[in-house]
Amino acid sequence: MGLVQRYGLRLQRKRWRIRAFRKRRELKPVANRTDQIRKSDILLFCTSRNEGVRLPYFLKYYRDMGVSHFLFVDNDSTDGSLEMLSEQPDVSVWHTRKSYKRSRFGMDWMNWLLRRYGHDHWCLTVDPDELFVYPFCDSRPLPALTDWLEASSIRSFSAMLLDMYPKGRIDAVPYQAGQNPLDIACWFDSGNYTLKRNHLLGNLWIQGGPRARIFFPDKPEQAPALNKIPLVKWHHRYAYASSTHMLLPRGLNYVYDEWGGEKASGALLHTKFLSTFSEKAVEELKRREHYAGSQEYVAYASALQDNPELWCKWSEKYINWRQLEILGLMSMGNWA
Repeated sequence: MGLVQRYGLRLQRKRWRIRAFRKRRELKPVANRTDQIRKSDILLFCTSRNEGVRLPYFLKYYRDMGVSHFLFVDNDSTDGSLEMLSEQPDVSVWHTRKSYKRSRFGMDWMNWLLRRYGHDHWCLTVDPDELFVYPFCDSRPLPALTDWLEASSIRSFSAMLLDMYPKGRIDAVPYQAGQNPLDIACWFDSGNYTLKRNHLLGNLWIQGGPRARIFFPDKPEQAPALNKIPLVKWHHRYAYASSTHMLLPRGLNYVYDEWGGEKASGALLHTKFLSTFSEKAVEELKRREHYAGSQEYVAYASALQDNPELWCKWSEKYINWRQLEILGLMSMGNWA
């Protein structure tokens, strides 16, 4: 990479950090318990809107995994989830009515909270419908993973977004608050993925799965990206550049091995496709607050008219992380 490109990326990172600093004024604290955060705590950052039905299991899942404190931005929920979050003793929550789109789809808000509270902590940035899994997650809590990453001088850890779905119609089985969404959406595509490298920022770009197969069959290149880097030992000079798909400085994006072998990686089990999905898709299509004119939700609305089933004869039923490692969708690398 030439000096001009490097200088350009430094300017871009500075721009994202300045945007985040300015956007801090859009966030109004509802319950700020960050004075409880200890130096060794693993923190979780999340933007949420009307996800009250998901939050009870989400919080339990990540507490059991080893997250010590949650930092939420509530984007003007109307379902009582803001009030519920504000009552949790290990949650700090900020409220905003400002545009999700104009905050770079929530990343300006996240970058500010990460900068203000995440410095020198391992920080996990996920959505309410994402469940993080990693090698040995059934026997080793998240602090064991971050201790190993620290000892190995690894600052960032990738996870492929794996779309989970039910067998049959998406709305066939009602989802209840507190329920494990994998009890319903337990199937995934074991193949059907494309991968290419972003030569400027160094990250891998992954697309495919059921969303490309069902909602973007004629334009798979417009399907959502599935590559994410959700776990980072944060420094106040870092910034997410595009959702959690890539970061600056660019060295944080080298989460794969170019010279043979594999670096350790995880997966984000994406449980979007539950009985709540149709209502959520209609709401987000009306708001038009998502990427590229909400083309993803336009595709959802169009396809949902035919009540499609995402399951197909090549679908694989989820068992555990070892299954994903065997299929090549995540890797234990040299962590054993």
